Amino acid sequence: MLINFSQLSSADAYFAMTQTVMPRPVAWVLSENENKSYNLAPYSFFNAVSSDPPLLMFSVGLHNDGTPKDTLVNVMARPEFVIHIASCEQLPDLNMSSATLPAGESEVTAGNLATTQVEGFNIPRLNDCRIAFMCHLYKTDEIGNNGQRLVFAQIDSIFLSDDCAEINPNGRLIVKAERINPLSRLGANQYSNFGQVITT
Repeated sequence: MLINFSQLSSADAYFAMTQTVMPRPVAWVLSENENKSYNLAPYSFFNAVSSDPPLLMFSVGLHNDGTPKDTLVNVMARPEFVIHIASCEQLPDLNMSSATLPAGESEVTAGNLATTQVEGFNIPRLNDCRIAFMCHLYKTDEIGNNGQRLVFAQIDSIFLSDDCAEINPNGRLIVKAERINPLSRLGANQYSNFGQVITT
């Protein structure tokens, strides 16, 4: 099968890409609403893109009615936010947070999710996530034909669960990925667990 993207609608191109670029990490982004509640939403067009400065990037589309999603509105107005790496057991909560709620209504509250304050940072992290990146907005870029935004997040600090990380004798951080059991995105409504570790 050869798929010619010049013959696809933008929706069909999206479905073709999301089912072939896999697995994809998921950014579970917590940001502050204007009313001081917390928005929480997953994005699977996400990755690390620079180490100097330390930058993560996730891509945010528009709602079906053409309005910007709450995450983008929030980080443009209040540039501190937290990007979490979800574990497989958190899939029900992650799926819950992907539902469209009225602006200003909190997915954190709706899902009864616990948060923990982070020292020196204004936004809390999700209590049960084993990895959380405390970030501030570096910049955004608009790309494509439909208002897609790339959000570049500069990492201020990382929370790592103590049982998932250690410093080796050479002073290097070693993260025990199998203990995190990170969730990855496949196509449509499919996700993948961590699976076998292959060491080379």
